[in-house]
Amino acid sequence: MRSVDEQLARVIAAAVRPAPVRVAISESQGLLCAEEVVAERALPGFDQAAVDGYAVRSVDVSGANASPVQLPVVGEIPAGSRQPRRLQPGQAVRIATGAPLPTLADAVVPLGYTDGHQAKVTVNRSVPSAGFVRRTGEDVQTGDVAVRRGASIGAAQVGLLAAVGRNKVLVHPRPRVSVISLGEELVDVDRTPGQGQVYDVNSYALSAAARDAGAEVSRVGIMSPDPRRLREVIEGRLLLSEIVVIAGGVGGSSGDEVKAAIGELGDMDVTRVAMHPGSAQGFGRLGPDAVPTFLLPANPMSALVVFEVLVRPLIRAALGKKNPYRRAVSARLLSPLQSTKGRRGFLRGQLLRDADNGEYLVQPLGTSGSHLLASLAEANCLIMVDEDVTEVSVGEEVLVSFLAQRG
Repeated sequence: MRSVDEQLARVIAAAVRPAPVRVAISESQGLLCAEEVVAERALPGFDQAAVDGYAVRSVDVSGANASPVQLPVVGEIPAGSRQPRRLQPGQAVRIATGAPLPTLADAVVPLGYTDGHQAKVTVNRSVPSAGFVRRTGEDVQTGDVAVRRGASIGAAQVGLLAAVGRNKVLVHPRPRVSVISLGEELVDVDRTPGQGQVYDVNSYALSAAARDAGAEVSRVGIMSPDPRRLREVIEGRLLLSEIVVIAGGVGGSSGDEVKAAIGELGDMDVTRVAMHPGSAQGFGRLGPDAVPTFLLPANPMSALVVFEVLVRPLIRAALGKKNPYRRAVSARLLSPLQSTKGRRGFLRGQLLRDADNGEYLVQPLGTSGSHLLASLAEANCLIMVDEDVTEVSVGEEVLVSFLAQRG
């Protein structure tokens, strides 16, 4: 029986990052930047007011703290104004936040420092030179790197790209993942199951998991394990995917049919991995492009756990993430648990935080049954138990891996 670490090493070694593509910045969120984005213009592009107030020469209001200063108001500059203005000594101009400063003005007096009058303003407090002014290039200078290669693009990076005038950016794209469910007993969720039939859970659950990991997902849905038809479908998906995930077909007669279907497409290593749940699984690289392809258990809970442990890291690695793994922490156990001897346990749990000392606590959920999907839906972590441990007592520390957090 192969160890989890050995199987994971085989999987990660197969990671291939898709070639960079140029996309609209609105489509870049969550991806890694594949270029050094150099600012072609300064940000801000001109000296501008940081607050609503009056543009002045700071020297003209330098004595306002000792005695209020009155200045004639010779105009108004709204945000977006394109008309150049020139300020004369001893004058003020009403100005809006973001509006360009007139020539000779070097400061803005906030409205709260004045009486707010329109024709002649009384200034009650002085301001220093550059006070309440956003200087040209204060944020980004022309030629500066605004977004670095390898940076994860989030809301702030999208905003910065827009601010420096970029409408497209080169990124490492999401890997394309195809998800297939196998089984004569499966029906789609828009039909009523007959005797002996069950809903197709895997194609929906695994597609959601792949999407959550950052992939672009094609849910192929239910396929019959007929070798000829299955080979045609898989062959087609290999041309359109960076990763293929097939749920079902790792055991029994259906497993033989799947092996027959993909035997001509490449080497599929069907084995047992020392983990619980999800020991029976397969992994290979199929087609002319050696596309990583997974065979997962038919049981939805087992399939999701194997996906979390093995497939998700591959997707994250293909995205270019430096650390493709979930965050893991030590937590103190609130209830005893048991694990299968000789297999690394990945057990459902609810991770909590002690309000007094900040210590992590974890409550096991459900039993060890691999068919119990509801408890996985309640879990926010997987409790990882070493292969040589069969029982863990209350109060002992265990390693837990975060799952997606609910809001």
